[in-house]
Amino acid sequence: MTDAIYETLLALDVGEQRIGVARARLDALFPQPLTTLENPERFVEDIAALCEAEKAAAIVVGLPRGLSGQDTAQTAAVQEFGKRLESVLAIPVYWNDEAVTSVAAETELRGRGKPYTKADIDALAAVYILEDFLSEHPEYFHA
Repeated sequence: MTDAIYETLLALDVGEQRIGVARARLDALFPQPLTTLENPERFVEDIAALCEAEKAAAIVVGLPRGLSGQDTAQTAAVQEFGKRLESVLAIPVYWNDEAVTSVAAETELRGRGKPYTKADIDALAAVYILEDFLSEHPEYFHA
């Protein structure tokens, strides 16, 4: 029996101090939290290493917007970060609206009745970003 190599999609919930990361294997498309990066000086390098370790086929970056859908200072900062990723990674970088993903993640975690951290919120928000992306791009599924 040969060892199967499963490619993944990674999603990022980008913040100033942390980046939540989620993954989904392309043969199953079941997004799950992967990790939270907490060293801003190493974000790009750490993401590149995760892409290699996870055999990522693409990365999805959550794009923040204001409550009325307008661009904000955080939108511009995340877009600039995404451009840095595109210049370093050899895989496609896609964008997905991240409207209220952090709020939804915190609500879900609070509802579980167990302690959680901001890192947990960020990683779960990345799961929501990836779920939204996959629901709009079923072509990534290959069993």
